[in-house]
Amino acid sequence: MRRVRTDLVFRPGRVAGRLGLRDIGPQSDEAGHRHATWLELFLDVIFVYALAAVTARLGNDPTPAPSAVAAVGGLFVVIQWAWVGQVYYDTRFDPDDAPHRVLVLVALVGAGTMTLGVDEVPESVLLPVGYLIVRGVLLVLYLRARPTSPQARTVTTVYLTGFGAGWLIWSASLVVPARHRPALWIVAMIIELAAPWIGRRRLDKWPVDNRHLPERIGQFTIIVLGSALASLLFAVPDHPRPHMILTAGIAFLVPAAIWWIYTTFVTTHLVASRLRGGQAYSYLHVPLDGALLVLGWALGQVVRLVDDDAGRVPPELRLLMAGSVVVWMLCGLALYWLWSPPNALRLAITGYGVASVSLIAVTVREPRLLLFLLAAAIVGYAVLLTRRLNRAGRESQDVAEG
Repeated sequence: MRRVRTDLVFRPGRVAGRLGLRDIGPQSDEAGHRHATWLELFLDVIFVYALAAVTARLGNDPTPAPSAVAAVGGLFVVIQWAWVGQVYYDTRFDPDDAPHRVLVLVALVGAGTMTLGVDEVPESVLLPVGYLIVRGVLLVLYLRARPTSPQARTVTTVYLTGFGAGWLIWSASLVVPARHRPALWIVAMIIELAAPWIGRRRLDKWPVDNRHLPERIGQFTIIVLGSALASLLFAVPDHPRPHMILTAGIAFLVPAAIWWIYTTFVTTHLVASRLRGGQAYSYLHVPLDGALLVLGWALGQVVRLVDDDAGRVPPELRLLMAGSVVVWMLCGLALYWLWSPPNALRLAITGYGVASVSLIAVTVREPRLLLFLLAAAIVGYAVLLTRRLNRAGRESQDVAEG
């Protein structure tokens, strides 16, 4: 797939050359597939801390208020969408000339500002200021790329229009009372999320890189799983007793099984030829990754209850845990559907997963037993689904070779 080189319009110049920032395009493998650059991976680092800050808003109360859960969900969407916007630019344009590096470093400062502002939303302006920096950098990058080809003008029109409108609303939120800011942020995010979908026909004319986009989205999902593991590990006390080590090990089986399923799905490349503009693929990862983030926090709370010798898990926590797992399973089914309508076996596997987790959450209250049964159910789900995904991958490969 052809990508536009932005250095056709802007060159680093003599000063950049002396600083060692000459034009360096992204590296591809022998098959010509685009992979993540070192700069992209460097940008990911700050989002690790951003996700930790989002999770920290839930605190250690095993019965969080619905408003707190909703706030965490909204903040997660803002953080992930700020990251996704950069990915869509990188997947279509060569991203590694000197001006691009400088601009992305500015975006990294904006992401850090967002991270600092998560804890004080909505009173502090750090979150909106950080988002304005991140999104403003992206708008400048699209303006740089716009003159490079008619194809680039078609794509950049969609993003400059939608993201530009969102940027103006985020800017307006800085001058209104703190209690009204979230309403403006919601409006801005709706506009930004809707823009690529409304303009999908334009975007589909220049499909995303079918290896780079899943790789980058997958890397963010791995970051989310890492945050979930951190929530679990921080719940284990210092100098844990043997039964706590065993409890943490059982809880670990849940994110481990999820990782196993997800990496199997991504490496089979089932949806590689059906990504087009990539909207459905990336949008499905918003609830999927959000559910995994909340699930990690919930697992940590159950481990804390075991350490406190609590006799029961509050129904709010059981509902949150089961809901997170069910959302993850249904999003996984929808991602599979991008490749092919699921057959009876695939639907049966999902039905087993949803039913077993829901039944466990409703009927089991004792923390240790809840963790054990939940881990057993999800590991069983992973075994069944991995076998199906591997078979589907072989079938898809046979069709491609045939």
